[in-house]
Amino acid sequence: MKDMEYDVVVVGAGPGGSSAARFLSEKGVKVLVLEKRQEIGAPKRCAEGLNRSALEDLGVPISEKFTTSNINGAVLYSPKGKKVVMDKVGDGFVLERKVFEKHLAALAIRKGAKYMVKTTVTDVIKDGGRVVGVKANFMDEEFMVKAKIVIAADGVDSMTAKRAGINTVNRLSDYHSGFQYEMAGITNMDAHKLHIFFGNDVAPKGYVWIFPKGDDVANVGIGIVGIASEDGKRARDYLDKFIANNPEFFAKASPIEVNSGGIPVSASAKSFVSDGFMVVGDAAQQVNPIHGGGIAIAMYAGKIAGEVAAKALKEGDVSAKRLSEYEKIWRDDEGKRLETLLKLRTFLERLEDEDFERLAEVISGDDIMKLTVGDYGGLPKLLAKMPKLLPLAKKLF
Repeated sequence: MKDMEYDVVVVGAGPGGSSAARFLSEKGVKVLVLEKRQEIGAPKRCAEGLNRSALEDLGVPISEKFTTSNINGAVLYSPKGKKVVMDKVGDGFVLERKVFEKHLAALAIRKGAKYMVKTTVTDVIKDGGRVVGVKANFMDEEFMVKAKIVIAADGVDSMTAKRAGINTVNRLSDYHSGFQYEMAGITNMDAHKLHIFFGNDVAPKGYVWIFPKGDDVANVGIGIVGIASEDGKRARDYLDKFIANNPEFFAKASPIEVNSGGIPVSASAKSFVSDGFMVVGDAAQQVNPIHGGGIAIAMYAGKIAGEVAAKALKEGDVSAKRLSEYEKIWRDDEGKRLETLLKLRTFLERLEDEDFERLAEVISGDDIMKLTVGDYGGLPKLLAKMPKLLPLAKKLF
């Protein structure tokens, strides 16, 4: 293959990468997106939940082609099975992510971006410490792409960021192991609610989820801290046990797909820009530290990165100082919210099962909704009913 030259190379065609490519292309920037997978969107790597407003805010047309169940709330289960219902507190859906990511790529392509799939980035090219392109391999053919800016959107284990000299490695305590089945034949499930189960026997320092994708189909998964729990059990071991112990849901169910992977829950990496280089999405640890969701967050980060990169190119300045506008905008807005939620995650991870049971008795769906958006105004009143937790709350909040 011949060597190429573009204004921007984006590594990774997930939500963050395609979002950056679309907003760059809208500004007339010449963009190439390189994706190592042979099919964009497959395999899926999450529970696929998304709020409707996230797409509307980013100008992404919503289509029945990539949406399944409409979601209007959630049901939270304590370790002993007590339910806290969050009813009509949301407006979203569970995606068919394999279709959704192709949809995002198509939007960017229609704006002028070029895509290559089954193309692995093997290294970054540097000139005097500044990133000026990448080396890549397309079906055993080596080539280089020169670029004024490279954007790494290649996931939680971003090798592109590492090669560029940016440390995005997660601490073990900020890394959750996820394992998930897509299952058919599930019974007794409200198909318009997300179902979330807590407890140290269920998922130590994590939770199990059921995200409906139809009347009897759902993503059934788990996230736990680290590669395995203190007793050596893996995420899959806990999930299999949960399924076996809950025949009311799973007696007639079977898996039709298996997914697994790592989930960064630190709120963000310490830095995600350098000379000629930017990092977005999971690669920058831009993930909600409570539930591990990152689709909308990555897309928003891609938008900011794309708009800042377009302005920097127009000004002829792609230095880290100029590109840091992206990081400042992020940290002053979404980053600040995620840092607040990180405190809540730390609080929840220190609770014992008896604490969850007590919380289930005193907390309401409205209380939970406020907490999950970083509104802690009602926390003192709530914790007054649980004096045992006051010292921990005062330390964190």
